[in-house]
Amino acid sequence: MTGLTLALALAAAQPQPLPPPSAPAAQPQPLTTSAPAAGPVLPLDEALRQAQARNLDLKAAQARLEQSNQLSAKAWSGYLPQLSAAATYTHNNVEAAIQLPTGYYVRDAAGGAVPPGTTTTQPPAYDPASPASPTNPPGGPTTLLLYPSGYETAVVQKQDQLNAQLQLTQALFAPAVWYAVKTARTGEELSASTVEAARRDILFGAAQLYYGAASLKQAVAVQERILATNRDHERDARARYEAGTVPKITLLRAEIDRARSEQDLKRAQSSYAQARISLATLLDRKDTAFEVELPPEPATAAGDLEARALSERPDVRAARQTVTLDAQQRDALYTGYLPALGAFGHYRWSNASGFTGLDTSWDLGLSLSWNLFDGGLREANLREARARLAEAEATRASTEAKAVDEVQRARLDLDSAVANRAKADEQLALARENHRLVEVNFRAGAATYVEVSDAVSALVSAELGRVNEGLNADLAALRLQKAAGLFNPVK
Repeated sequence: MTGLTLALALAAAQPQPLPPPSAPAAQPQPLTTSAPAAGPVLPLDEALRQAQARNLDLKAAQARLEQSNQLSAKAWSGYLPQLSAAATYTHNNVEAAIQLPTGYYVRDAAGGAVPPGTTTTQPPAYDPASPASPTNPPGGPTTLLLYPSGYETAVVQKQDQLNAQLQLTQALFAPAVWYAVKTARTGEELSASTVEAARRDILFGAAQLYYGAASLKQAVAVQERILATNRDHERDARARYEAGTVPKITLLRAEIDRARSEQDLKRAQSSYAQARISLATLLDRKDTAFEVELPPEPATAAGDLEARALSERPDVRAARQTVTLDAQQRDALYTGYLPALGAFGHYRWSNASGFTGLDTSWDLGLSLSWNLFDGGLREANLREARARLAEAEATRASTEAKAVDEVQRARLDLDSAVANRAKADEQLALARENHRLVEVNFRAGAATYVEVSDAVSALVSAELGRVNEGLNADLAALRLQKAAGLFNPVK
């Protein structure tokens, strides 16, 4: 709730003119104006602690910060070893296997029987003038032959095949990953500054609501005092009217003032209850069973506040970190022109041994990749990054200028609010003295009830004006603290 909204609520609580009744009842029925205490007092410090611990918007911002804090871990994962495992099961329609000889017998087929299935066809004679080939083998024909002494069956493809593999990779030269780690740290710092700015905004809103609720509670107390005064006036006017010392119009005016005070009190009580509801919502409280107390006057910030704002405000710090982040991302794009070197290793197992006769195998190696031409994508990305960096620089300069502007305007607002509060104090002192003198004169018969009513109205306006100007001064002091980056009540 802003100071203007609270000022309007306080203005609504001031006396409102009522049309005089055409036929007032002899015994008017007063409104029920008593409001029981809502509950124990909630001090300002406790309200701010609850806002930091329970506000839903702040919880969401902190959850986003926790997400951002994983950027470094993600970036480092690209440079740390990568180990993966995979397994497959395949059912083939047929099994494929071949028989390979494990040895040979040398036999002379000239004088003995040829084993069944043995080819005894002799190749043609060797022609030295032609190169050696399967149709022109070197050497001369003989009666010797080779006969397998045994066979080994090699399964090339099993019908039910199982395979498993472990793969290990390690980046050795990866400039893009180095820059990713660097930008990740900057991104985490940027997120922390953004969440800190949100935290201070939420606590500032809670402080504004608390000061507004406390001012509305003061307005309720003012209306209660005025109602008690007008009820006394009504009793006195009734007694004088029944004694015949004043005309009936005096009694009617007293009844009108009393009825108006009852309405004003109800309006002030409603505004105070609404302020507590708003505060409870910000604190994520399910009830409004609490009271507020008049908080201490905020300390007035002093010193070189413009310089403090440029060094202390988290939004200014976030704007500068954005520039740094965009510059790092631009520089990281230059690594796209460099090669990347990595090492890899594999360990495999299969239930089909193949030609090696082994169920397991492994290999090690190096991999080098170098993107020589990508159709101009890197150049386009660089131009985009430069434009983004220029935007961030302009935003940073604008944020700093706005921070200085806010400090200067907040200082002027505070000076004006303090001066108005001093004038409200003076008007209140005059209104009280005027009311006292009119009361004395009325009881002495030297003043009319119209003068008494006017004095009471002036006193009400002065009382509520003092409450309103006091609220404006307190909020102006808080705004100056926030503009200078000094508002940080809960750490």
